[in-house]
Amino acid sequence: MVVGGIAVCLLISGTSALWRTALCQTASATEATRVAAGNVPVTPAVEHPLMPVIRWAEQARPGIVAIRDYTAILRKQENINGRLHAAQVMEIKVRHQPFSVYTRFLFPQDVAGQQAIYVEGQNNNNLRGRGVGPIQGRLGWLSFPPDGIIPMDGQKYPITQIGILNLVDELLKVGREKIRFGECEVTYHERVILGTGPSARETTMIQVVHPVRRDNFDFHKAMIFVDNELNLPIRYEAYCWPSAPGEPLPLIEIYWYTNLQINVGLTDADFDHTNPLYNP
Repeated sequence: MVVGGIAVCLLISGTSALWRTALCQTASATEATRVAAGNVPVTPAVEHPLMPVIRWAEQARPGIVAIRDYTAILRKQENINGRLHAAQVMEIKVRHQPFSVYTRFLFPQDVAGQQAIYVEGQNNNNLRGRGVGPIQGRLGWLSFPPDGIIPMDGQKYPITQIGILNLVDELLKVGREKIRFGECEVTYHERVILGTGPSARETTMIQVVHPVRRDNFDFHKAMIFVDNELNLPIRYEAYCWPSAPGEPLPLIEIYWYTNLQINVGLTDADFDHTNPLYNP
């Protein structure tokens, strides 16, 4: 019913195991031989190019923790088990204490209106979901484990991993694991505009590239876009190695938080399945 984390070389998402897709796990015989050549460690005397990214995340985290709540439109597309799923758009509400999430799908049309609510420590830590359509819509709100078969249908991550704070925490966790290895190129692109019109945001784009496919790397190229005004990561996308030289890079996943509104004063009612606004 909803996605969570976002990933990045260490730039974001769950642990490497969470977002390592079958797409990137499968290698040809030639690639397998090359991968087996071994992982190249980073030279101790040289600072790893990811260290500035890690320091940024460490410095930014206290400010993110201090955010009480926010609303946004989350746009995402995911490759799950080697299959690229259709793009999805959802309205989200997030509160940090207690960790609470509300989602409502806006697109695609067949799931538009589908809702989910999760509040840490409530409902036996299960989410509540409400489907759409002539059958599911009549069933009302039902409880499911966040990582259960039904909530995870068409989703890569459970609802418990959604949100910007989770994204930054995974950046730090995975980044600290990956700085043991070399063969990592990091570049920074300033004043990259995301979106158009009044909702456009000026960002700094951090691009991470692993030129050589190795078994300790989960993507070929990843990009994270940090909102320059808010100092928050608002978009992440990652791509696998091409199937052949010159071929397009296969998408692993993309997540984009738009219309982000911070500290809007969300209350318990925003995460209550009996809210009249959630029961048309």
